[in-house]
Amino acid sequence: MEIVKCERKHLDMAADLYERVVAHLEETVNYPKWSKEYPCRETVLSSILRGEQYGCVEEGRMIGGFVLNDNPGGDYGVGNWMRKLAPGEFLVIHTLAVDPSAGGRGVGGFMVDFCIQWAKSNGYKAIRLDVVPDNRPAVRLYKRKGFSFAGRGDLDRGIEEIPVFDLFELNF
Repeated sequence: MEIVKCERKHLDMAADLYERVVAHLEETVNYPKWSKEYPCRETVLSSILRGEQYGCVEEGRMIGGFVLNDNPGGDYGVGNWMRKLAPGEFLVIHTLAVDPSAGGRGVGGFMVDFCIQWAKSNGYKAIRLDVVPDNRPAVRLYKRKGFSFAGRGDLDRGIEEIPVFDLFELNF
């Protein structure tokens, strides 16, 4: 497995990954409450163009993906953070997904480990993120990687079906 920073040439692979994940979630338990509208080809393209989309590739196939930036995309002021950090001092993981066919193989942990190393080596003081409260697999993953719960709140995203998010942080 290797992590690649996605470029335009990775668009089909990355969009197909999220499409497979969303289809699986719709057939089973949709923990993150994703849909065909998010994440989708257009959101993946936007993330690629901003230089924020990453993929976990194995044998020419993308088996995981995530977005990494310093924009929470909502009001992180509602968090009970252990440290007061200014915007730009922490990194945010978004849209972390593992191909259903690669589940249980440590792909999610591999991607989170990459994010942690990347944040440390680029001078960030923490990683912060938000999770749909019922997304037990994501919560287990982040806690296993050392993240601490930092509260629950309305991030003012205007998503009716997700009025609040659980916040997590890992400080360095």
